[in-house]
Amino acid sequence: MRLLHTMLRVGDLQRAIRFYTEVMGMQLLRTTERPDQKYDLAFVGYGRNPEHAEIELTYNYGVEKYELGTAYGHLAIGVPDVAATCAAVREKAAALGGAITREPGPVKGGSTVIAFITDPDGYKIELIEQRGA
Repeated sequence: MRLLHTMLRVGDLQRAIRFYTEVMGMQLLRTTERPDQKYDLAFVGYGRNPEHAEIELTYNYGVEKYELGTAYGHLAIGVPDVAATCAAVREKAAALGGAITREPGPVKGGSTVIAFITDPDGYKIELIEQRGA
């Protein structure tokens, strides 16, 4: 068994695609339009299945915002330099609605450097420093 993808419901598919490609450096892998079923999909990631897990962005026609609830935690992405990644996110994300919600620093009780950002729909993304990533 292996993880194939995680699905996130988004209020604006093009905005979400731009955030994940332009800010997070992912590739747009494929799209599917389902007008009869009233939804569109876009898959983004750092590579394709089966080598890499993907994120499925789902836009349901007419839904601009979702209540995230209290069960969802975050996505985690390994980066070589959390501070540099946050600087790039800060520069690029302002126009797309993303934000840094926890500045770079060690995880509580440890030494691993992390930061948190949110995407335009409010989903949390943890950046974890992994030198050589």
